[in-house]
Amino acid sequence: MSVELITVTKDMYQVSQRIDKASKEIFKLAKNKAEFERVYREALAKEIIKLREKGVQATLIPDLARGNVAYLKFERDLAKDTYKAGISALEAVKTQASVLQTICKYQEVL
Repeated sequence: MSVELITVTKDMYQVSQRIDKASKEIFKLAKNKAEFERVYREALAKEIIKLREKGVQATLIPDLARGNVAYLKFERDLAKDTYKAGISALEAVKTQASVLQTICKYQEVL
């Protein structure tokens, strides 16, 4: 069964466009991930200082501080996992491109 070379070439072009778009999006996701990490760490540090100033027992401060900024940790973790998912999606598109290249080479042999 032969796949038309024109169809494969068209599919390869579309995949290359998706790779280009995805790679640009990965940079945005990476920046977003880093930004959420910064915001979380700054808020955590401020919370620790605030609890120390209130005279909270030192052994309780880390847990209380993390609990008080848990919403920021959630945002940070979500950004991190979204970035990882973006990388995985890009790899899947690259695999698709590789498959199309293999089909194209096979068609040239025939």
